[in-house]
Amino acid sequence: MNLNSKTMVMVLAYNVEKTLEKTYNAVPDTLKNCVVVGDNCSQDRTSEIARQLGIRTIRHEQNFNYGGNLKRLMKTFLDEGGEVAVELHGDFQYDPSLTDLMVEYVSRGYFDMIQGSRIRSRSEALAGGMPLYRYICNRIMTLGQNVWFGTVFGEWHSGLRAYSRRLLEAAPLNTFSDTHAFASDIMMFAVANGFWVAEVPCPAKYEQESSSVPLPKLFDYALKTLASAMKYPPGARLPLKPMLRKTDAFLSSKS
Repeated sequence: MNLNSKTMVMVLAYNVEKTLEKTYNAVPDTLKNCVVVGDNCSQDRTSEIARQLGIRTIRHEQNFNYGGNLKRLMKTFLDEGGEVAVELHGDFQYDPSLTDLMVEYVSRGYFDMIQGSRIRSRSEALAGGMPLYRYICNRIMTLGQNVWFGTVFGEWHSGLRAYSRRLLEAAPLNTFSDTHAFASDIMMFAVANGFWVAEVPCPAKYEQESSSVPLPKLFDYALKTLASAMKYPPGARLPLKPMLRKTDAFLSSKS
């Protein structure tokens, strides 16, 4: 790992031989040595290409699904003493060039989780190629989660995120879903338990190589998200945790 040897850029990869190189090339130079590819038992040349690029690669012996892959990379991150972990998809759907900005927000102590939001307006999201059914489902679910948790996030379902160590140490990762519902599980846990969560605008584009959850699986995702939300009744949200040291110093200087 680079950046004070405390950052890991966790690239989730499954059959991304066509997009892995451009994803890696778009990662800021300061973070290239931090990249670790989690190859979820790809059936193509994903691992071979990763090694040709000189990227550290962890190839799973079976496909553990989105959440299962991410859990294993997070465990590696924690075992190696990392401080900031970044989740990035290897299909080039999210802009990798934003990762260093997101790392800075976390490493400077402002947030425990910061995510890239694809949705600032309907026209902007659809212009990037987001399928209409995904946009509609995202809007409905995000509205419901915002009302339930008392938040105003642009979306709850991003695949580009940076995490603090204290959040990942506290989160019961093994209880979260191995499916794409992991994304909602960890964010709901963070919000409900007083961790600092924020978002930044993130352009996303959907191309032929981009992964996309089919409509039937979106219903399964929605049901799992609903079930997880029931663990956190409205009004049971814990107060925000004390800010991390650097932000505290700024606030105290203003008082």
